[in-house]
Amino acid sequence: MTVTRFAPSPTGWLHIGNLRTALFNYLIARKTGGQFILRLDDTDRERSKAEYVDGIKADLDWLGLHWDRIERQSDRLGRYAEMGDSLRAAGRFYECFETPTELDLKRKKQLNMGKPPVYDRAALALDDDAREKLRAEGRQGYWRFRLDLQRIEWTDGILGDLSIDAASVSDPVLIRADGQVLYTFASSVDDMDMGITHVVRGADHVTNTATQIQIIRAMGGTAPAFAHHSLLTGPQGEALSKRLGTLSLRDLRAQGVAREALLSLMARLGSSQPVALRADLDEIAEGFDLAQFGAAPTKFDAADLWPLTRAHVQALPLDAVADRLRDLGVPTEIAPAFWAVARENIDRLDDLTDWWALCRDGATPEIAPEDTDFVAQALTLLPPPPYGPQAWADWTAAVKAATGRKGKGLFMPLRKALTGRGHGPEMGALMPLLQRVRALEDRLA
Repeated sequence: MTVTRFAPSPTGWLHIGNLRTALFNYLIARKTGGQFILRLDDTDRERSKAEYVDGIKADLDWLGLHWDRIERQSDRLGRYAEMGDSLRAAGRFYECFETPTELDLKRKKQLNMGKPPVYDRAALALDDDAREKLRAEGRQGYWRFRLDLQRIEWTDGILGDLSIDAASVSDPVLIRADGQVLYTFASSVDDMDMGITHVVRGADHVTNTATQIQIIRAMGGTAPAFAHHSLLTGPQGEALSKRLGTLSLRDLRAQGVAREALLSLMARLGSSQPVALRADLDEIAEGFDLAQFGAAPTKFDAADLWPLTRAHVQALPLDAVADRLRDLGVPTEIAPAFWAVARENIDRLDDLTDWWALCRDGATPEIAPEDTDFVAQALTLLPPPPYGPQAWADWTAAVKAATGRKGKGLFMPLRKALTGRGHGPEMGALMPLLQRVRALEDRLA
């Protein structure tokens, strides 16, 4: 069975980059009838927050990316300790004592000598007495994984055949001095124990993947099939990381972006397939293919979400918005007519609020100085609401006959007087929905 996972750290809100990773892993599982695991990387006790856990669940639930089960790394600390002991016994874990400052000086020295800044494995030369002396000085040991200095090769689901020389990579720190298990180790243990078969994540993890493959093999496991999608940039190719705070999923949802728009865009962006609005996840999954994605950085523009949102919203049937109309206070008997009028004039569902306010409360009239006398005369020919389906045609015909105006000079001032806007639905359809006309009330006051 195909088993995938999405492993966010609950130290902040999910953003558009996280969505790409979650969606790809979800679609692989859905397309093959497999399992999708939500795994919370919450070993950072200080930064992991319950509110972010709730936010992750809420975002995924809103998107329809429902997980088959949830795992928390904080519940598996005993397992990590067990595997750590096993790797120590096998000679693959070794204790180090260098401070961050000392490591930084080593890196600078290597760079100045034209060498790659790779950890020199000095800690391997320490004997028990030397380690005890360092502890007596107040130093706390942390643990690195000793890599086999050979090429690590795998066929990436997006990037193709990859090969990384382990000698060009520092032995990764897997357990900090305070005992915190780091992502690379916890994720490797989890992927092995949970039978993860496929992992899709960002291209910035390629080197990390190489070390994880060795770690999993050292523990006696089989590494998943890895694929690394391109990283997102801004519309001009700029780094997106500085803008992710404004691209959280919760903020996009609050702005009225439709989940269908998000899913449709992110499931095809960066691939050779065209982006098009798709109705549901089954349709999105049907055409999803990792092989269609490229390695080049992918430009993301939040503005592209709005045409898709507009197309989705305007295609909704009445029953899909009935609850929202009822919550707005739209009477059931006029809801079909109101939706038919409003749907072609909204970019997001929240725009319905303004259109219903116009119908219910009337609008502040917009009257140009040169049209003041014309509108005043026209209003003497307008009866108060309610209006029938012929009200607009009858009124404009009467005004035309009385004033001689025609065309835009006739219709635009009257539209603005009734709606306060120079654009919108056909007035013949909108006028029967108007429960108040402020311009008329002002004249009669």
